[in-house]
Amino acid sequence: MEITDVRIRLIEDKTERLRAFCTMTLDREFVVRDIKIIDGAKGLFVAMPSRKLADHCLKCHSKNHLRAKFCNECGARLPGKRAPDPAEASGKLHVDVAHPINSECRARFQKVLLDAFHTEVEKAKTPGYVPPDLHEPEEEAHHPKPGPGQPPAAEVSVEPQT
Repeated sequence: MEITDVRIRLIEDKTERLRAFCTMTLDREFVVRDIKIIDGAKGLFVAMPSRKLADHCLKCHSKNHLRAKFCNECGARLPGKRAPDPAEASGKLHVDVAHPINSECRARFQKVLLDAFHTEVEKAKTPGYVPPDLHEPEEEAHHPKPGPGQPPAAEVSVEPQT
């Protein structure tokens, strides 16, 4: 697996621990967005994209974050003690959406992303610096849309297998 593109969007507020958002493309085929670079107690580290854990309201069955006291949909009071104890190893309120499954892969991602972060910090010091667009698909960035009078790129459709 090759990391084929990395984009870093620096966070300007130096009072926050969050230093940057990243987008990483793998093998020019798969994009991972919302990776964070955080300044922790032991230095910078990479946090993979995550989502809040939720459960359902007993009254209307809508999803609610585990620390919510009232349902976001119907306003009903939610039972207490739904969130795990943070002192326990399993006391997580967030779960990674995408993540490396071994320490070698995690170390490789961290090195590439932190190197790109430091490069972007240096670029940001230059006059006229323009931060990269994290949400522009790599395909469009490297293969712009055809101009007037040019045929569009071939489209591929995938039929569902039965």
